[in-house]
Amino acid sequence: MKTLLKGGLVYRNHQFEKADLLMEDGIIKKIGKGLSAEGAEVFSMEGKKLVPGFIDIHTHGSAGVDVNAATKEDFEKICKFQASQGTTSFLGSVLTDTREQTLWCIDQYNQWKAMEHEGATLMGIHLEGPFLAAEYKGAMPEHLLQKPNMELLKEYQQAAGGDIRYITVSPEVEGIPEFIPDMKSLGIVVAIGHSGADYETAMKAIKNGAAAATHTGNAMKLLHQHFPAIWGAVLEDDEVYCEVICDGRHLHPGTVRLILKTKGYDRVVAITDSIMAAGLPDGQYKLGVNDVVVVDGDAKLADTGVRAGSTLTTGKALTNLLAFTGKPLEDILPLLTENPAKLLGLDGRIGFLEEGRDADVVALDEANHVADTFAKGKYCYHAS
Repeated sequence: MKTLLKGGLVYRNHQFEKADLLMEDGIIKKIGKGLSAEGAEVFSMEGKKLVPGFIDIHTHGSAGVDVNAATKEDFEKICKFQASQGTTSFLGSVLTDTREQTLWCIDQYNQWKAMEHEGATLMGIHLEGPFLAAEYKGAMPEHLLQKPNMELLKEYQQAAGGDIRYITVSPEVEGIPEFIPDMKSLGIVVAIGHSGADYETAMKAIKNGAAAATHTGNAMKLLHQHFPAIWGAVLEDDEVYCEVICDGRHLHPGTVRLILKTKGYDRVVAITDSIMAAGLPDGQYKLGVNDVVVVDGDAKLADTGVRAGSTLTTGKALTNLLAFTGKPLEDILPLLTENPAKLLGLDGRIGFLEEGRDADVVALDEANHVADTFAKGKYCYHAS
């Protein structure tokens, strides 16, 4: 299958250039001016900007589907919704749950992989827990939190065929810093969060291989001038990537600007941390085992009022970041594309519009809203 996108502004090397883009069999075959291809389906992209498909490494669901309870058909619903928001690749984030339910989630993911599907690609699993600190549990069910259990993690990874790509752990949980190299040896990128760790303990985890911070500034001990804590550690270290939820609720716009100024635009990853309510009206929903109430788009636990994920989408995160920072689109796009791809070690396939990479392409209109989405070369969304 050949598809030719004509006359758009193509984002390459952090700048836009007018060019055509040819996709064939799910791969970007050629980018250049005046392209033609016999038998190709041709789309005019005049007045649109062609950018890499967005990558969301931390989402618990959308469109009425909770990842912890998602069947293979439910995963497909998420994929189609994600494509409508410009997301072409994402990790399904499994909230801390029982061993049986986590294995069931992994089995449903495996069944989804075996299906013919459309929309965004579910590229693997993010385990948010269960090796987390109770004090900063957020929406995590405390009775299911535990100390590091490598046999359990190996069981999960074996069941997933190596597709557990990302895990969130708390550095202060006994044994976590020492186990991080073992987790990495399973092919899992390690993030630290849900944590009240002191600076020294957080730095030890980073030295041992932790590569990212989960929803930086949320469910995390805050920086104090005498006790910089985990937040100070992840802001200081030049290599650590910082996830940020840019919905205007989890982080003040000024805080987002401060994180970007401290980390640089190459070490911040925009995530949604969305729950099943994303794309739906206010109401009552689930997040794993939790009951959640959404009022004015703000998701909170029904019993405690603690914030529980978000209703954010990647498309909205993009426009929020543009508004929060006043920076040009060229500077903001890496937060949703190349940075998460690099963090997961997938930048050879996704996150860039380059010949030979996956044909994950999003067309943005003049207001930088998602107009069209192509996932692995398939035309899977058009704004009406």
